[in-house]
Amino acid sequence: MKKNPLKFFLLTLFVIVVDQVVKLLVFKNMYLGEDIPLIGDWLSIHYVLNPGMAFGMQLDHPYGKLILTLFRLVAMGVIGWYLTRLARKNAPDGLLWCIAAILGGAIGNVIDSTFYGVFLGNAPYDAPSAWFHGQVIDMVLLNPWEGYIPEWVPVWGGSYYTSPVFNIADSAIFLGVVFILIFQSSFFNEDDRPKEESPVKDNTTPISDSSEQ
Repeated sequence: MKKNPLKFFLLTLFVIVVDQVVKLLVFKNMYLGEDIPLIGDWLSIHYVLNPGMAFGMQLDHPYGKLILTLFRLVAMGVIGWYLTRLARKNAPDGLLWCIAAILGGAIGNVIDSTFYGVFLGNAPYDAPSAWFHGQVIDMVLLNPWEGYIPEWVPVWGGSYYTSPVFNIADSAIFLGVVFILIFQSSFFNEDDRPKEESPVKDNTTPISDSSEQ
């Protein structure tokens, strides 16, 4: 029996709603740059605007934000189609929940990018248009350590490290990907995949009448 993908899309909707509610609460009740400690210096609510990608990264291009938003829109459609396809193929529930969470996170940030520049007025001053150039609201600062990384460390050596600020949507995407990587052996186990029934072959040898006349 094929699984109904609707219940997995309900998780997608839940992630979107929670993400947007938290972002709007931060926008309405905090000033930009405000920090509210929750657990010492380890965890705090820190209101920042992210003009680019997840976890504060950006595309350094005049139309980078538009390119990123369009890419996310295409990715959302592909992820939604893939989730539906896997559900109909009776893929493991754990995999479907992870993909649903990733989809919810992607949609949550696309809402910011598409509409916040117009409705919240947070598009950069040099943006060619408020549409599709809204800045994503980030607020979760998880900061277990910050400081200079030793020179001998490849790639990152010699630079100052601090934790990026992220949001609920970023968390959903990150956790969905991490759980898929951790449990990929069970999610993509060939032995657990449903197999199509093959027609039953009659291997019996017909008995011929060999009696002599």
